[in-house]
Amino acid sequence: MLYNAAFSKECSLGDYLQVMLHGLKLDSSMAAYLVVIPFLLVIVNIWLPKINLRKILPVYYGLISFLIAAVFVIDTSLYAFWNFKLDASILFYMDSPSNMAASASFWFFLIRFLVAILWAVGLYWLLMMVTPGAFDTSGGTGDCKGRPYKSGLMILVGGLLFVCIRGGVTESTSNIGRAYFSDNQFLNHSAVNPLASFFYSLGTDGNYGEQFDFFSEAERAAVFENLYPKDGETVTHLLTTERPNVLIMLWEGLGGSFTGAIGGDSTITPRFNHLVKEGVYFSNYYSNSYRTDRGTVAALSGYPAFPTTSVMKLPAKSRTLPAIAKSLAQVGYTTGFLYGGDIDFTNMQSYLRSTGYQHITSDKDFSLKEQQSNAWGVNDGITFEHLYQVIQQRKDEPWHTGFLTLSSHEPFEVPYNRPAVIAGSTRNPQENVLNAFAYTDDCLGHFIDKLKSTSVWNNLLIIIIPDHGFTYPEQLTSQHPDFFHTPMLWIGGAVKEPLQVDVLLNQTDLAATLLAQLNLPHAGFEWSRDIFSTSYTYPFAFFTFNNGFGFKDSTGVSVFDNPGEKWIFEQPTASSDREKRGKAILQTLYDDLGRR
Repeated sequence: MLYNAAFSKECSLGDYLQVMLHGLKLDSSMAAYLVVIPFLLVIVNIWLPKINLRKILPVYYGLISFLIAAVFVIDTSLYAFWNFKLDASILFYMDSPSNMAASASFWFFLIRFLVAILWAVGLYWLLMMVTPGAFDTSGGTGDCKGRPYKSGLMILVGGLLFVCIRGGVTESTSNIGRAYFSDNQFLNHSAVNPLASFFYSLGTDGNYGEQFDFFSEAERAAVFENLYPKDGETVTHLLTTERPNVLIMLWEGLGGSFTGAIGGDSTITPRFNHLVKEGVYFSNYYSNSYRTDRGTVAALSGYPAFPTTSVMKLPAKSRTLPAIAKSLAQVGYTTGFLYGGDIDFTNMQSYLRSTGYQHITSDKDFSLKEQQSNAWGVNDGITFEHLYQVIQQRKDEPWHTGFLTLSSHEPFEVPYNRPAVIAGSTRNPQENVLNAFAYTDDCLGHFIDKLKSTSVWNNLLIIIIPDHGFTYPEQLTSQHPDFFHTPMLWIGGAVKEPLQVDVLLNQTDLAATLLAQLNLPHAGFEWSRDIFSTSYTYPFAFFTFNNGFGFKDSTGVSVFDNPGEKWIFEQPTASSDREKRGKAILQTLYDDLGRR
């Protein structure tokens, strides 16, 4: 931070302390990784005391001392040029040393090389100073009685190391997003341990551009051309104003099976089914993915989900994506995100901070009792009430809030009994699933009822969509197209009039469609289409599951299994056009990811 003065000149002492405090999360994880080898050698030394640790460990100390020093110096020096943390992308530049040398002077490299050497020597010396030759395992008695005791103690130490490496005992494991805490990206980057950033990117890196090369480049480009048009004029206007307050609610796993509007069980979500009649309902909406981290990116950034990786877990890519929040913030919106669970799960906080969300509320902002109300965090009844209180007290219009629910997720244990179930009766596991969705539906209904009685309602647009598909009963797998057929509803006082939209569209189309309704530019959302534009002449949906994808248009739907290299679902019949377009989209997606 001191070295990069141009970025830190407005930082206060409190900012420095916050960076160090939040950085400890990754620092402790990285330190635990590096201690594993000495830890194992100490255990061996307890039972084989003739092993001299000071003769074995120096080689390891030398390697990690130089590695740590080099990574910290390189990260600090390159940040001014790259504006992001050191990651595996540096390996691409190491293939061309001459180009690297052309970017800076000889003295630039020499000084930093010397600093790294001095740093490594100092660290090596410190490590050697704290390392004994061997441990006294006799406990002062001259025999072996102390060995079991010290072995047991080391087992406890091993448990602590495991917790540090994992990043705690919650659902989320250690990831880069754990260090993020601010809407100032420089502070977030400063808190991230550069060694952790580098190794994390190595673990998630791949030759994406070389995967799924179904066609030659010329054929791919020809098939892909015009699938995502940007020209055209919006001809249908849904809102009464261009600057409504916007609430996007991502309902955990709300598949079509749970909504009567799509043909599912009408008794599960009666409040939602009633709201459909009051707003703009999109009956032919298809989600992009089967996981929250992937579906969230598809909805908020208009970027399709991948079948073999999660962009949310790739900060090098996710930070470059356009986003609804980022676009709205540029025209004066205050942005925030609410999730009652662990915001660091699947690197979510890193993605949200990078894409324009200024204020984030998560489980840690609620009481301990509220945090324990659900296996995943804070139950929806509590977060809906919190959201209502915040909304009615807001004075910072216009605003945009993202809200991700969590109660309709396994183990599906909620403080509610849906009307179809006798209160106090024992439900089977399948009934628990239905009851959990009914609970969130009930919470939504009460939330809407209360908002309608306030003046906030008049200028409010609420968009309700699932984060991903889900089906019930579970015999219908994520490879089936119906898994992705989900509802989308726009409701609120800012909606001009009730309307049912039957045109086929994708989850990624939300961004361009919404921004077009707000008369805001959206050309930067390359994978998102304004479905009310004159250029939207070929409706289709693309969706992915674990190492597979599907493509649907007016002629039918085709589903492809990547490992098996075969089409596993064709309805009503096979279509070479659908197959080519689906493959062209997947190949183009991976080519795009390979250029990140």
